[in-house]
Amino acid sequence: MANLKDIKNRIQSVESTKKITRAMKMVAAAKVKRAENIVKASRPFTAELNNMFSKLLNSIGNISDCKPKIKSAVDNYPSLLKAREINEAGILVLTSNKGLAGAYNANVIRKTLKLVEDYSNQGIKCKLFIVGQKGISVLRKKCKAFDCEIVAEYFNAANNPSPEAASIITEDIAKYFVEEKIDRIEIVTTRFKNMMSYYVEDWIVLPVQQPAGTQQVDPLMEFEPDMPTILQRIVPMYITNIIYQALLEAQASELASRMTAMSAATSNAENMLRDLSIEYNKTRQTAITQELIEVVSGANAQNN
Repeated sequence: MANLKDIKNRIQSVESTKKITRAMKMVAAAKVKRAENIVKASRPFTAELNNMFSKLLNSIGNISDCKPKIKSAVDNYPSLLKAREINEAGILVLTSNKGLAGAYNANVIRKTLKLVEDYSNQGIKCKLFIVGQKGISVLRKKCKAFDCEIVAEYFNAANNPSPEAASIITEDIAKYFVEEKIDRIEIVTTRFKNMMSYYVEDWIVLPVQQPAGTQQVDPLMEFEPDMPTILQRIVPMYITNIIYQALLEAQASELASRMTAMSAATSNAENMLRDLSIEYNKTRQTAITQELIEVVSGANAQNN
């Protein structure tokens, strides 16, 4: 049985851990509500933009003859909309910079490795664009087992999702796609559901996928200057918005997972403290009883 000093040191250690987990839980709870509001507010815009883009793309017809003025890779929308045989795939992986978020990062990394393995079995190489320190540190080691490489790493986007960060990522992946270094780009991210749960999902970004059954725009609608010019402006907005929405969903999921994990850790610490207190009292009572027995035995020995 452990002595009183050891038990007391364990109690102090668990109490210190409990203070940390409780503080992290409170911080995550304060942030996750704001992140949830931002995600829910952005979803209607994303859905309407996707609907409008799909209708415009379905109405314009053949885009191979369109010759837009190219300013950057993401502005070359005919190339971005063109599907081709997949020889190399790009995967944008969204993880966090910090740990202690339960199984959040592990789930995203597991999904990514499964996707890389599936592509590898088909003879398709993979290039990874990774957001977040946790994903970078793990996938640097894991990728050695597969025929894939990390071509871009992003740190700030994990902590501060913004349209600017999404634009940087969009331009990088569009450049690889236009230069035919990759033939498809997918996002491994999480879909925020509520404070207690999220889903790990795989979104195909490029080439742009047109949903089945998409309607055309109203024939009475007029476009200035013309459809191709408008499409050239919408395609970068559409792709950037998908990545921005994925960043928002990932951040909300991470905070929710961290809040849940820290809540469970705090509860476990309280249970452990209760058990340790009982053990401490029992050990203390045993020590007192032993001392009384020794005193009485000593007194009896002297009387005899």
